[in-house]
Amino acid sequence: MNIARLAARTAAGAVAAALAATAVAAPAQAGGTKSPGTTSLAQVLTKDLRGFDHNPRDFDILTRAVLTVLEAKPDSAVAVLADGTVALTAFIPNDAAFRQLVREITGSRTLPSESTAFTAVAGLGVDTVENVLLYHVVPGATIDRRAAVKADGAELTTALGPALEVDVRTYWHWYRQVRLIDADTDDRDPRVIRYDINRGNKQIAHVIDRVLRPIDLP
Repeated sequence: MNIARLAARTAAGAVAAALAATAVAAPAQAGGTKSPGTTSLAQVLTKDLRGFDHNPRDFDILTRAVLTVLEAKPDSAVAVLADGTVALTAFIPNDAAFRQLVREITGSRTLPSESTAFTAVAGLGVDTVENVLLYHVVPGATIDRRAAVKADGAELTTALGPALEVDVRTYWHWYRQVRLIDADTDDRDPRVIRYDINRGNKQIAHVIDRVLRPIDLP
């Protein structure tokens, strides 16, 4: 795999014409008497002000990537992550996931630091980073854990346009693991490892252990 190839091929994909027009073939969060809150995912992500560190389970690289795109392109569809009035579900890779991605696309034998990994990701170009981020966002539906584990075979239309397929596997007769089948047919599919970040709000997120790939890398 090659960073230059990833940049060239991913940049060819177009962002969806409008988030509001995106159809979502997925179950919505069960309704209740209490209206969902409007705390945005951006508010959650930017609470951590420490920056790059040695914690592989937080979201320093993702946060910096979002901010970088919005600084360069204020009108980007990525800005929906800062609008808590818009319902969406995001699958957010932690720092370990981004470091693993960079190791694979560079052919390195060791995991890079968070700052090195971000530099490599940013080197793909703003348009590529934007497209990758949008591929992790499912607009129009707040899909909580309860709905996700019952969504085997569902197709989730992303803000980028292409869909993700939900693959739910049951182990030990009770434990259900949610995987997301992306466009890369050769690499391991990302798994959800933590659910319901920002629960109770219109925007909800689930942590995944790999970065979703909007193209099939050789």
